[in-house]
Amino acid sequence: MLNRFRMRKEKPSKSESISGTSDTNAAIIQDAATTEHRKLILDAGRWEARVTVDEESVSQNLTQWIINIDGVEGTLYEGEHFQLLFKFNNKYPFDSPEVTFIGSNIPVHPHVYSNGHICLSILTDDWSPALSVQSVCLSISSMLSSCREKRRPPDNGIYVKTCNKNPKKTKWWYHDDSV
Repeated sequence: MLNRFRMRKEKPSKSESISGTSDTNAAIIQDAATTEHRKLILDAGRWEARVTVDEESVSQNLTQWIINIDGVEGTLYEGEHFQLLFKFNNKYPFDSPEVTFIGSNIPVHPHVYSNGHICLSILTDDWSPALSVQSVCLSISSMLSSCREKRRPPDNGIYVKTCNKNPKKTKWWYHDDSV
């Protein structure tokens, strides 16, 4: 899928793009802080998603990035804007980042809990060091874009009351890959 990404150069803005994969936190952060500002357009053939890294978040804490993601045109989330918080530990990229939706606009989705936790296998069991911030964003955008009904997971209430603050400590039960 990574070979289907297209990069478009645009004028510098408040946000900087995710710009490629790296083997270490330092290299990833260096890529994000490059002077050549770009916005990433994730192209999966039938839709595009605009994803940007909040420059201020990276400059304040190199291990926590705020990623802005827009709902894809022609989907239930068209015109909506979301924020993801990526937290990288010292084992990254061999260990997945902790990724959650943050802010007041958490998507109502069958795999997204009202506290922002995301039930997505690549964030835990199916993580690979070959995955990048780009591929995680593409998977989340794809998950949102394929949704047919805005609703919370059936166990949202009990999960939010009893879960660990870190979604990576949840033993997810992946039972529905149709949304």
